[in-house]
Amino acid sequence: MSYCVNCGVELDASAASCPLCGTPVVNPNELMKKEEAQIPFPAKKGQVEAVKPKDLGVLLTMLVLAAAALCGALNAFVFRDSMWALTVAGACALLWVILEPFVICTRQPVYLSLFLDGAAVVFLMYMITFLTRDMGWFLHLGIPLAVLVTAVAEAFAFCILKLPKSFLTVLLYFFTAVGLLCAGIETLVDRYVNGVVDLRWSAVVVTVCGILDIVFVTMLSQKRLRNAIRRRLHF
Repeated sequence: MSYCVNCGVELDASAASCPLCGTPVVNPNELMKKEEAQIPFPAKKGQVEAVKPKDLGVLLTMLVLAAAALCGALNAFVFRDSMWALTVAGACALLWVILEPFVICTRQPVYLSLFLDGAAVVFLMYMITFLTRDMGWFLHLGIPLAVLVTAVAEAFAFCILKLPKSFLTVLLYFFTAVGLLCAGIETLVDRYVNGVVDLRWSAVVVTVCGILDIVFVTMLSQKRLRNAIRRRLHF
C-alpha cells in the first residue's frame, strides 16, 4: 500500500500519478537501479598485461652492463688510484647470475643455478684481489669457502628435490646444513689465520643443530607422536 507524497491520498499499485493532485508516482527501488546504472565505473575488472620475462632480462642485462661500463670509464679517466671498477664489474656479474634464472632462463636447473652462483662469487673475489694485491687469501680461503658454501647448497637442494619432503624433513635438512656449513667455515678460517683448527663458536652451533636433528628424527620415526604434534602445531 502506498500514498501520495504530496496530498497523502491512497494510491493504486498500478497508478503512474496521483488521481487527486497529479503528482507522479516514483518507486524508490527503480531510482536505486537507475543510480547504480549511472555509476561511471566499468562493470568488469581490467587486468594489466604482465611484464614478459624476456623484457626483464633485457632490462637487467643493460643495467649491469651500463653500471660496469660507466664505472670502468670513471675509473679510467677520473679516479685512477686503484682498479676499483673491477670490483664493481664482479658485483654486476654476480647480480646478473643470481637474477638470471628468475627473468631469463626460468627453467634452468637448480643445481646449475647454484653452481653458477658459486662461480660468480669466485669471480667477484678474484676481482677484489686487484685491490688487495694479495692472491694468498683468494687461493687458500676465498675459493675453499665458495666451494664449501656451494657444495652445502647443492646438497640441501638435492635433499629438498629428491628425498621425502615435509615440514619436519625440511627442518632436518636445514639444521644439518647449517651445522656443516658453520663447522666448515670456522675450520677453513682457522687453518688460514692460525694454521691450527680450533673449533669454538661452530661447536656450539653444531651441538644445537645436532640436538634439533635428533628431535626431528625421533618425531619422524614415531608416527603417533608426529601426528599429535602436527595436529597441535597445524602443519
